[in-house]
Formats: sequence, structure tokens, C-alpha cells
Amino acid sequence: MRKMLFALPVILAMDLAFAGSPMTVVLDVENLTCPTEKALDRVTGVIKTHVDTKAGVVTVSYDPADTNKSAVARTVTDAGFPATPRGEGG
Repeated sequence: MRKMLFALPVILAMDLAFAGSPMTVVLDVENLTCPTEKALDRVTGVIKTHVDTKAGVVTVSYDPADTNKSAVARTVTDAGFPATPRGEGG
């Protein structure tokens, strides 16, 4: 029982360390304009966005507990700006 009580805080601390680690995805976006950022603001879990309209690139930091890179790319595409995560073709 003592071992279990000792292990519990260690396990909880490890879980918290992984839960708070944001992920980043870089999207190549066609016909990129500023409304892309507004669309991403509505996505639960998106922490920060950086839009570079000249380069056609959006960088998004997100909480992987709430969303994922596919959902982020789909949101931008659904807003009318076809988006592909870097490293996945395109």
C-alpha cells in the first residue's frame, strides 16, 4: 500500500508533464488571406497562430488534448484556403 501511495504522485506528475505540451503544425496554404486566422480562432485547442500571407504559410500551436494537425488543416481548407501540413505532400 505504501508503494502505491508513493507511486501515485509520480504517475500524476508524469501525466501533467505530457498534457501541457503544445504541438506545432506548419501549413502550406493556397490563396492565403487574413480570414484564415479568424477561422482558426474558433478551433478549441488552438493556442497561437502566425500567418505569413506572402509565403502562403500558417504556423499553428495547439493543445493535442483538444485538437490535431488534421483538424487544423481541415478548418483552414473549409474556410476556402486549401491547406496541407508540411511534410505530407503538396
